[in-house]
Amino acid sequence: MGCIRFSTLAASRRSWLSQLVSLGFALGLSLSWQLAHAAYEEPDFFIKRLTTELMDIVKADKSILSGDVTKISVLVDQRVMPHVNFQRMTSSAVGPGWRQATPEQQKRLQEEFKILLIRTYSGAVSQLNDQTIVVKPLRAAADDKEVVVRTEIRGKGEPIQLDYRVEKSNDAPSGWRIYNLNVLGIWLVENYRSQFAQEINTKGIDGLIASLAERNKANARASK
Repeated sequence: MGCIRFSTLAASRRSWLSQLVSLGFALGLSLSWQLAHAAYEEPDFFIKRLTTELMDIVKADKSILSGDVTKISVLVDQRVMPHVNFQRMTSSAVGPGWRQATPEQQKRLQEEFKILLIRTYSGAVSQLNDQTIVVKPLRAAADDKEVVVRTEIRGKGEPIQLDYRVEKSNDAPSGWRIYNLNVLGIWLVENYRSQFAQEINTKGIDGLIASLAERNKANARASK
């Protein structure tokens, strides 16, 4: 009987330890998840921080204020583009043709579209001087995975509309990535989609890549 009681006690102790380990593991996972998501920002705060930091750098750099497009482009590339979902933006802009493109063609499309996007966004940034960023009230539910953050650059003259479509992203430091931009009332992805469709219909995917590359070269020459 003593042997039986000892076996029963040992089994009970093992079960208790197993439950304790499982509970500790579960609590550990929960804590890790909370810590990982504690740094996530609200989408409007993320855009406010991103644009404010960008404006502070612009205002402190005389060469940028004087219109140095190359330097503005480098700044946008370093500060803004890491927060952009390029694949989604490019595939959405290219439309059905994206699925027909080879991996190498998709890579080239992303490279050229990124250069074009940097140039377009830099054009808005180059207008900054004594302006301030105003983030409009966010219209979104707490569990929305995609939201629109509307902002205005206010100062002298008419306000500059600059809106962002952002998506939740677990691999983004802020928890959000930009996948579309509205500059002065024009959503870039939709605007380029119609242009790119015409290029693809007449010249194919390679023709679109060549057209984008030539446009980027022309923009670079013009800035010099």
